[in-house]
Amino acid sequence: MAEPQGPGARLLSSWQRARRLPFGDALFTWALGRMVPYTASIAPKVLELRPGFARVALADRRSVRNHLDSVHAIALANLGEFASGAAMITALPAGVRSIVTGLSIEYLKKARGTLVAEASVTVPAVTGDLEHVVQAEIRDGAGDPVARVVVRWRLSPREA
Repeated sequence: MAEPQGPGARLLSSWQRARRLPFGDALFTWALGRMVPYTASIAPKVLELRPGFARVALADRRSVRNHLDSVHAIALANLGEFASGAAMITALPAGVRSIVTGLSIEYLKKARGTLVAEASVTVPAVTGDLEHVVQAEIRDGAGDPVARVVVRWRLSPREA
């Protein structure tokens, strides 16, 4: 039996409620970290979230930097994967599940300052297992691309 409300609908609803509250962004980020502990390690801030679209920021701070005084490569991959996942999960109809099966990243320039990742997806009809690719682009404060993350997702109907 398919769940009446999928995880993406719950995520959207939680974000929409939280952003109306004082300190709602911080509360949502904290709750997100409880649900996805590894992602919490970079403390992403959701700037915009709607079905099939996510825009997420990463503040430049010591805990995400490398020895070259720029944002660490894996922090960038984490940010891109999270943006891809937020876009994907909010686009999925109830009764469809997803899991990452591959991830690649292209580093375009040193990443410094606040970074913003954007991802958008249109989910095809899922009647059996299929692969679907979502790209997240990460830009710096000047709007220059610093990295592109390509995430391969396996989509499948939930078993009854």
